[in-house]
Amino acid sequence: MFEDSTFESTGRIRTRSRGWMIAATLFNGSILLALILVPLIYPDALPNHTLPVLISVPTPPAAQQSPPERQTATARGASEMPEGRIQAPLHFPRAPFIPSSPEPSGPIDISNLGPAPGIPGGIGTPGSGHPMVTIAHPVPKAPVRLSGTVVEGLLINKTLPVYPRIAVEVRSEGTVVLQATISKAGTIENLRLIGGPPLLQQSAIDAVKTWRYKPYLLGGEPVEVETTVNVIFTLGR
Repeated sequence: MFEDSTFESTGRIRTRSRGWMIAATLFNGSILLALILVPLIYPDALPNHTLPVLISVPTPPAAQQSPPERQTATARGASEMPEGRIQAPLHFPRAPFIPSSPEPSGPIDISNLGPAPGIPGGIGTPGSGHPMVTIAHPVPKAPVRLSGTVVEGLLINKTLPVYPRIAVEVRSEGTVVLQATISKAGTIENLRLIGGPPLLQQSAIDAVKTWRYKPYLLGGEPVEVETTVNVIFTLGR
């Protein structure tokens, strides 16, 4: 009974879905076909997206010039980029440029060059016509400060100090430090005591006063030297 009712109802149902589907398919197909055929039939209808060309080819002159004249005109002509644009050349050389005659060459005569101007107050050069200028360094007025090690190499006469008897009895040893000025002649001047054992100070001063040095030269001139002198006292064991 259920099958009979279903079969009978199927026969009576009517719908328009097949007709609408065919109509929609034909309509969409016509639109797609129009989109394909219109650009092929009318290509001018498409938008133009090409980039502007920057290279412009100039109009060739009426009279053709010979290759040497064209090279001269190109070398002496205006800029190859008028108005900021690149211009294509009219002629491309097939071979590198070779001059018709060799460049002049030969020995250079330096006799006509003349003396160099030089620098005012500077040092001249031999053969330039300017006298040689000797720069003299000023001698310092104040004494030059040198270490005791450097001054020791200039010592030419060294008197050994006398060991005081009282210092020997009390077994006093040590180093007496003195500040001295060596004159331009090499003699000791302005001798001053810096420190040391009291029993040995006077003996060191008396001995250093007699020391003699070679003059210290600065720029070829003797100068005064300020230095430190160390006098060492030791007892034999």
